[in-house]
Amino acid sequence: MSKLYDQLVVFGGNTNPALVDDICAHIGIPRGRAEVFKFSNDNSFVRIGESVRGNDAFVVQTLAEPVNDSVMELLIMVDTLRSSSAGRITAVIPYYGYGRSDKKDQPRVPVTARLVAKLIETAGADRVLTLDLHAGQIQAFFDIPVDEMTALYLLSHYFVEKRLVGPVIVSPDLGSTKRGRTFAEVLDAPLAIIEKRRLGNSGHSEVVNLIGSVAGHPVIIVDDEIDTAGSITQAADVCLRNGASEVYAAAVHPVFSGPAMTRLQASPIREVVVTNSIAIPEHKRIDKVTTLSIAPLLGEVIQRIHTGTSVSAAYRAAEALQTRLLFGSVSGS
Repeated sequence: MSKLYDQLVVFGGNTNPALVDDICAHIGIPRGRAEVFKFSNDNSFVRIGESVRGNDAFVVQTLAEPVNDSVMELLIMVDTLRSSSAGRITAVIPYYGYGRSDKKDQPRVPVTARLVAKLIETAGADRVLTLDLHAGQIQAFFDIPVDEMTALYLLSHYFVEKRLVGPVIVSPDLGSTKRGRTFAEVLDAPLAIIEKRRLGNSGHSEVVNLIGSVAGHPVIIVDDEIDTAGSITQAADVCLRNGASEVYAAAVHPVFSGPAMTRLQASPIREVVVTNSIAIPEHKRIDKVTTLSIAPLLGEVIQRIHTGTSVSAAYRAAEALQTRLLFGSVSGS
């Protein structure tokens, strides 16, 4: 068993305060007191409002828009806790910004996902807890322990409850095939794959082929994140042209940047199911988006890290809880 630390405390930055509050409510502890704000000169500032000496401190910060501010808040909070003599510091990152910059796929480009990992370590984090990284190799960018959890089981069980007849799971590209297979196994459904190629750094792509049959079936398009919604809406059109009866979409991270909401609203997708790993602002909430809470999963894992017990068993505990609370944790937002 790993070393046990003193009191468990959970702090949060400004990018997803509601999720921080939900995690603390699940654990049954008050949120750690901290001020996180900007001075008039745009410099970020952190003040911890309680003693953390020897404590097991968790900092929950989603690295979402504004991404660079989110990264700096996390680094400064970790550094402040380290200089305040916290016993151990875990960076809890529901969404890992810069995760798509995970390799040198062109000449003279950065691997920014690795740079962010090194910054988090340098700030003083002892370990990282994250959710559905864009690429698995990002774990190897850290020289500290990384626990990567997945919300795919939460999303797939939501569709189990919908009891769709004969669904087909669709991966919107070859890179998402493993996620699609995991989803398909839970629903005992076949998998189809859309083959496409990206066009430069513009975010645009073109469909080359649909591998598998969707004719006469409802389809669920599964991805790790929805950014501009170009890929997901294009995939929906391809499925309908190939005879799908209706289209749903599921993704862990609702990045929803640029034209995403306009595209989703105008698309034939009946329902888009995401998690609250990223806070969805009021102006981006539309009726066809359903949000599931990851607070029970992250809260369970945080408690297990604190007590030094099995993290992998957290899936079973969180799944049992989510089964009881599923429709209570669903919101049309």
